[in-house]
Amino acid sequence: MSLEITGITKSYGRFPALDDVSLLAEDGEFLALLGPSGSGKTTLLRVIAGLEIADGGAIHFSGEDLLATPVRQRRIGFVFQHYALFKHMTVTQNIAFGMKSKHRRERPSKAAISAKVEELLSLVQLDGLGGRYPSQLSGGQRQRVALARALAIEPKILLLDEPFGALDAKVRRGLRRWLRELHERTGLTTIFVTHDQEEALELADRVALLKDGKVEQIGTPEELYHDPASAFVFDFLGDSFQFPCEVKDGKALIAGQEVPILGSSPHVDGPATAYVRPDGFVVGAPDGPGFQARIRDVLLAGTDARLDCVLDDDGSIEVRVPHAIAEKLAPRNRISLAPREVRVWG
Repeated sequence: MSLEITGITKSYGRFPALDDVSLLAEDGEFLALLGPSGSGKTTLLRVIAGLEIADGGAIHFSGEDLLATPVRQRRIGFVFQHYALFKHMTVTQNIAFGMKSKHRRERPSKAAISAKVEELLSLVQLDGLGGRYPSQLSGGQRQRVALARALAIEPKILLLDEPFGALDAKVRRGLRRWLRELHERTGLTTIFVTHDQEEALELADRVALLKDGKVEQIGTPEELYHDPASAFVFDFLGDSFQFPCEVKDGKALIAGQEVPILGSSPHVDGPATAYVRPDGFVVGAPDGPGFQARIRDVLLAGTDARLDCVLDDDGSIEVRVPHAIAEKLAPRNRISLAPREVRVWG
């Protein structure tokens, strides 16, 4: 039961929020919509849910025309960033709300609703908290209640709009692992909106990266990170440095050094821009190949050590190196930084 989005457009006045967006979410897939603010992520989610009306295009789920289906019949669970829980209702009442709001002919019995609520409380690891009110819960617990409420209607599709955006970093990390486990258990087709690159790469089966209302690239996290389709994709998915270079015979000439170019696309000889990750440099002796630099600080915290450097042309750069290399260096040391390999775009 795949979700097929074809040529969706949506404008607000003269602003094109979505511009011919097409993508496919396979049955049971966890698809992340990633991109900066204003890229169209939330608008697309709201169009799928029926909270916004598209100007053009089509959305089909398992062959059904979703845009022609009334919102109440779409069987879509939606989780918002700020929970949207009813403050005057207990956890149990919040979770049961969608089931109790169904048409009388479709509404489960009181016993069935009660049993479903208990099942969902267990699923989201909130056993025994059904009698509490949202104000008596932590942010992470409130978001679990919101997820349970979305699951209570037995949706065919689960839509999550930056559900961890209001939480601190430690809680976010814990909930990310939990959400992935929950997805494995439910098997629901899930569309997850986030602007957090780490979150998307850790959680999703595939990632659709949006920019200015268009899909810039879609693929597995590994495909986007290791084979970016554009400079925007490369830069958005991690820290990077850009240097002017000259492309000749399939290599980039940077600071007098020939550097291999990554990527399968052909590169035309001539001026271009080279992109390098912070861990893409070889640290050498002074006057070695590459850029000449002076170490301003050595930062040993974290998985990799970091060298905060000042280049001889007065530019600043912070590179990541193994601790074994950093421990031999100190502030004011002079070094060379040679790019190991680069991505190049004109």
